[in-house]
Amino acid sequence: MPTPPDRRPLVVVLGATGTIGSVVAASLAARPVRLRLVGRQPAPPPPGARAAVEVRAADLTDPDQLRSTVDGAGAVVHLLADPRAGDLNARVMAGVLDTLSARSDRSAPPAVLYAGTVTQVGVPPRALLDGTETDRPDTAFQRDKHTAERALLRASAQGAVRGVSVRLPTVYGHSHANGRLDSGALTAMIRRAVAGDPLTMWHDGTVRRDLLHVRDAAAALLAALDHAGALAGRHWLAGTGTGTPLGDAFRTVAHIVATRTGRPPVPVGSVPPPRPLSTAELTSTTVDPAAFHRHTGWTAQVPLHDGLEWTVTAALSPTPASRLGRVSKSVTAIR
Repeated sequence: MPTPPDRRPLVVVLGATGTIGSVVAASLAARPVRLRLVGRQPAPPPPGARAAVEVRAADLTDPDQLRSTVDGAGAVVHLLADPRAGDLNARVMAGVLDTLSARSDRSAPPAVLYAGTVTQVGVPPRALLDGTETDRPDTAFQRDKHTAERALLRASAQGAVRGVSVRLPTVYGHSHANGRLDSGALTAMIRRAVAGDPLTMWHDGTVRRDLLHVRDAAAALLAALDHAGALAGRHWLAGTGTGTPLGDAFRTVAHIVATRTGRPPVPVGSVPPPRPLSTAELTSTTVDPAAFHRHTGWTAQVPLHDGLEWTVTAALSPTPASRLGRVSKSVTAIR
């Protein structure tokens, strides 16, 4: 007797092998869905999955591969975030929307969840951002993220999809699902401290950033997916609601690494920037997540010190160098 078709909804995760993506994928694998995990390289499916998991390596810049990847999806989670990739986000989003909009076999518009960034606002008009600000993206990466988001929300307004963008602040940490450390600036400082290098800043250390752990970032995206109907049609901000001076964060990193290794803390200090800094780089930003919380119930759960402890532990563990990434010898700016 032929096997009946699996009619559970298909959820497609683009960027499933990344730090956030792998945590999102591991959570979705515990649900009664069909799950297609897409990355540049194939990766093993999450263990003990309840979902029917398909792992697919794809070049999402190829229109045919992209079309095949998202065809039939009831939900797409777009987690691509390479700042070196030009207009990748906008091109992939356009392909996703074209494919989903062309479907005629759906009973309801598919959900498309997009991971944006709070830096899309450009120069922050105030220290506490709540999502009502006028966007003026001023870098190529910000413009690419913003273009993709605008396309999604236009398609949502037209009824083609249920589009939701969740803008995240500075994300740090490692994935418990695949062991990868994220490639952000705060985690780069942890890697530097583990390597015994000084932690340097291009300012006096009083600039504040909202620092969100990977687990909380993934939980925010899952909450948005679960409430796509209520959230569709606009962007939302998810963060801790606390701005931490970067100098304090770096000194905490140095202390944790010293405690774990028995070495003296690496020095933390300011150095002259190699180029003039933008206004945005010198402006403190904190996210007000109140609106997102009201609609989803999501709240950041990981205290900063705990998150830094976990990330230092991961950085010190015997892990292949490819997971840790290259330790940069240059000064890192946190946007």
